[in-house]
Amino acid sequence: MVNSFQSRYRLNNGVMIPYLGMGVFQVTDQQHVAGAIEKALEFGYRSFDTGAVYNNEKLVGQAISHSAVPRDELFISSKIWNGDQGYDKVLTAFEHTLANLGVDYLDMYLIHWPLTEMYTETWRAMERLYEEKMVRAIGVANFKEHHLASLAVKANVKPAIDQVETHPLLPQNELRAYLADHDIAHGAWSPLAKGALFQNPVIEEIARKHGVHVDQVILRWHMERGTITMTRSISAKRTLENTQLFDFSLDTNDRKRIGQLESGKRVGPDPDDVEFMLASMEKERAMFS
Repeated sequence: MVNSFQSRYRLNNGVMIPYLGMGVFQVTDQQHVAGAIEKALEFGYRSFDTGAVYNNEKLVGQAISHSAVPRDELFISSKIWNGDQGYDKVLTAFEHTLANLGVDYLDMYLIHWPLTEMYTETWRAMERLYEEKMVRAIGVANFKEHHLASLAVKANVKPAIDQVETHPLLPQNELRAYLADHDIAHGAWSPLAKGALFQNPVIEEIARKHGVHVDQVILRWHMERGTITMTRSISAKRTLENTQLFDFSLDTNDRKRIGQLESGKRVGPDPDDVEFMLASMEKERAMFS
């Protein structure tokens, strides 16, 4: 169980990553990015997760550069976009990401989606970046068990993490078991199910019982499961509240009731629904380009 905001998870290559970090998906306004990261750093956040398709790597880099926090205390992650998959494209895209962020290396670099017939070639380039110490850990996002098994056949370096949609409606129990068996960390995006649980009566009752907010109950659930979790908020109040998870704990009945909320409902694309996934991602790219 994670017992403090400063707790870190040891990845399978020994690199330590904070359990709780800040994601910046859909935050593209310079003032919002700068303000959110400034406050997050003030509140003790050290992990920041972006992606090429988010179109805010440069803004994240600028915000971090204005901080007095030393670079080696930060954990900066980004992701390779679908259109940049393939060996040579990855190497070029990585250089752009470094330049955008204004850093000499990344702490973690992920394949954003398991693009059919491309991710094994993409992984070879990721392994090269890892071997050349341009990135401290490499991993994947949105990979299911069969994607990971396919990658393992040709991989020389095991993914350090699989960052997938995870929340009480979609706890990813089978995938979690697979990841544990293969010493791959479980990372969560959309940990609050995009607000789908904010008016859930079970979560609301548990929140009242502990005198906390609904989102704190959900994030505490993630922490008690030992999941590396990325939250997103431009509200300083909410950003601070997201760190205040360690003066209460869920009891056995709380966890049982939350476990019964599993429905398989997704708030993002299913990685196996390739046509829907690509259409959804291209729509998002158009929105932020």
